[in-house]
Amino acid sequence: MAPFPILYINLDKDVERRQRMQAQFNHLQLAAQRLPAVWWQDLAQEEQNQYYSETLNQAQYFKALANGEKGCYCSHIKAWQALLDSSAPAMAIFEDDVKLLPDIIPALEALAQRTTGWDMIKLYSRDQEKICNQSRLFTAHSLITYQRIPSFAAGYVITRAGAQKLLASRLPFGRPVDVDFRFWFENDLRVAGVYPSVMALDDTSEVSSIWEQRDRLTLSQRRRKLLMKLRLTLGNAWHR
Repeated sequence: MAPFPILYINLDKDVERRQRMQAQFNHLQLAAQRLPAVWWQDLAQEEQNQYYSETLNQAQYFKALANGEKGCYCSHIKAWQALLDSSAPAMAIFEDDVKLLPDIIPALEALAQRTTGWDMIKLYSRDQEKICNQSRLFTAHSLITYQRIPSFAAGYVITRAGAQKLLASRLPFGRPVDVDFRFWFENDLRVAGVYPSVMALDDTSEVSSIWEQRDRLTLSQRRRKLLMKLRLTLGNAWHR
């Protein structure tokens, strides 16, 4: 049994992904609950406006979000609200295109003993992560802080305080959910990670079930992207 609730986000239409995720949890003897992902087009316009702000998007990001990105963000919002609706101190949240490695269990157990000093722990790490500080979490794994928060929202543990910060500051939203995590200094979101990784991206992560085909960026979009990166760099440098 996991030391706190586990949710995995999955669209109704993605039956194969759902079966693969549930098989992994069963193999690891972890109880996990499926959270039906949001299909953006199913939301009424009024509800869409409550979640997504075109004004914020223009100010914060370099292009309009695709419907799949909006639905993905809404799905994570539902997960954060599910945590606050429960009595649990924290929750593990996964997308449905991941592989859970055996060390996921001791990682969750160790994090359950260290629920202070952080709001979010990323469970997916890459070899090239820019590590700021690290301390032993269990066996050969460390709890790390980042020089720059990496992308990916594929798997993480979030505390009640973290969920409260995100819901208070990210409704409505204008950027993709994993990009908003990187702008931690806007809402004092304390983000750390487990290293080496205790999960991996599945082969299906290379073919998204939520994103439309992306067009090449225009000159204006490339300039806006550079400005966004500059704001991220300066924000990190100022608040570290």
